[in-house]
This record gives sequence, structure tokens and C-alpha cells, in this order.
Amino acid sequence: MARERKFTTDQLFQEVKQLLLQHKYEGFHFGLLAERLEVSRGTLYKYYENKEELISDFMIYEMELMLGEIKLIENHTGFTAQFDYLMQVIFRHSMIHQILGMIHQLPVSSNPKVIANKKKMDESHLSLYQLLQRFIDLGRQEKILKDDLPDGLLLGIIFQTINLPNHFGIAQDEWLRSIKEILRHGMFTK
Repeated sequence: MARERKFTTDQLFQEVKQLLLQHKYEGFHFGLLAERLEVSRGTLYKYYENKEELISDFMIYEMELMLGEIKLIENHTGFTAQFDYLMQVIFRHSMIHQILGMIHQLPVSSNPKVIANKKKMDESHLSLYQLLQRFIDLGRQEKILKDDLPDGLLLGIIFQTINLPNHFGIAQDEWLRSIKEILRHGMFTK
């Protein structure tokens, strides 16, 4: 039987992240997590009523990490510097889309913690949108972004670049540089 031991929130959520990426929402369960943390399942139930509560807490944690980093975009002067910074953050948190997409798999719950976490996720998305709207507005003010392209499309394309499969194993730095080049200047020579 696994011994009872303490773990930090960071340790807990790092293991949750790895297990969700490996087993997806459906395959995730407290038994796997307890084994990875070398604790009993009962230890986990001391903190969380069920996996929905744990996973929704984890999603808040991941969103707050990324949002905290993206808020620092305003420390960078000019749209180009902010664009470079944003791309670095997006690629540093490249798995967040896959993880946050699992929120739709959480069953409709009467659990107050899950309900509160879903509401907090919605608020975080709104905060992210407002922050990125200022980024887009700056690009337009500096005449870098075309006025006739919808804001949502620009942000969608930027954020979806992390989902591009790198089938040929191009080095991460080269991959990111090439994506930024395409976003800035397109892929046509003329």
C-alpha cells in the first residue's frame, strides 16, 4: 500500500497534466495519479471530492499561469516586441489548448467547486480576450496589422499555430522563427 506523504500543488498539477496528456480525460483516474505521487487514493480524496473537481482546479491553475505570463506583454514596447513575446508564451504553453479543451468533457455538475471553476474559466477567457484586444489595437495603431482583417481571425490564426504538426522534426527555434515569418510576411515571394 502506498505510504501517505505530502506533495505540493505544483507537483500535483504536473502529474495531472502528464496523465491527462497521456490518458486523456476518459482514461484519467485517481488510481493513476496516486501511483505517480506515491500516495494512497484516500489521500487525494482528502483534497478533492472527484476527478471533475481536481481537473477543473488544474485547468484554473494552468490558465492562471499562462494568463500571468501573457499579462507581461505590456512590459514590451511596440507591437513587434509584443508579438515576439506572445509567440514565446504560446509555444511555452503549447499543450494548454489540448488541456483546456477538456473542460467541455466535464459533466454538468452540481458540485459547487466545479461550477465555480467553470465560471472562473469563463472570466479568465474574457480577461485574456481583453488583454489581447489591446495587443491587436496596438498593431493597428502602429499600422502593422491590416484594418480590414477581423480581430478574432488574427488572434485565432496566432493561437492556432501551436496546433500545426511538426512531422519533420524541425528544431523548435527554427519552427517558431518560420511561423513568425509566415505570420509577418506571408509565404509568397511576390
